[in-house]
Amino acid sequence: MTAEWNQRPVTSDEHGEWLPVLDIPAPGRQRRWTVLLRWLLLLPQFVVVVFLGVAAFFVTIAGWFAALFTGRLPDGMFRFLSSVLAYSTRVDASAMLLVDSYPPFALSAPTYPVQIEVRPTPLNRAAVFFRLILMIPAMIVSSLLQSGWYAMCWVLWLITLVLGRLPGPLYAATAAVTRYTMRFNAYASLLSPAYPKRLFGDEPAAADEVRSGTRPLILDTAAKVLVVLFLLLGLAGHITNATVESNTGEDTDASGAAAGRHAPDSLPLRSAQEGSFFNLDFSRQDAR
Repeated sequence: MTAEWNQRPVTSDEHGEWLPVLDIPAPGRQRRWTVLLRWLLLLPQFVVVVFLGVAAFFVTIAGWFAALFTGRLPDGMFRFLSSVLAYSTRVDASAMLLVDSYPPFALSAPTYPVQIEVRPTPLNRAAVFFRLILMIPAMIVSSLLQSGWYAMCWVLWLITLVLGRLPGPLYAATAAVTRYTMRFNAYASLLSPAYPKRLFGDEPAAADEVRSGTRPLILDTAAKVLVVLFLLLGLAGHITNATVESNTGEDTDASGAAAGRHAPDSLPLRSAQEGSFFNLDFSRQDAR
């Protein structure tokens, strides 16, 4: 797909607030062998994303202090963080079967079919100060969406492998997850003051205003149902994990208590039990 990435119209919400843009080509044919080996081929990219994420974390901390006093993110930090966001979004789009092209190992990739646009914008100091608190609801939604998508990823992978393409509703729902995640990351890293929104897509636009498969991002009823399903699956997964961890912790405590009741109350054994990494329950030891 040919696109002039530097000639994009402004995307605003009803309050005139500009939102970060994600451009992904409309769904098309994919090579089945790349679909078959997609996640294996992307392993090196995942490693790079981890290292870039660590660097971006520390830059974001420094940028938080700078933005708190100046009301904006310094240009160098903005360029680096936006490049990292673009890199991770390209990898996400490939991993989520939205594009067939392999993402390049480069922070700048103007010819790659997946593009984002974030713009330097003045930041509200109060919103910067409370950013960690303000972003919690969006973080929860983003986490549920991604967890739900990956719970269904094998089904989507199999469908794409058999058909050689990602069907329209699956494409739209997956693109909605990718775009919301990108907008959340832009907000969390101070690249945008706009709170993540439009999870269920945009309003239809005239044909001459369509720039890519995701601008505007139109979700039909099936795609919206899939987004809700991702949220519910993500919620179910988190609840299940919390329940399993709680039960595991209770079983561990019960086993430790039973062992303590049947063990001789000698000083060497008592000291060993208190020093064990897996049985640190000093309140019970003191009470006994």
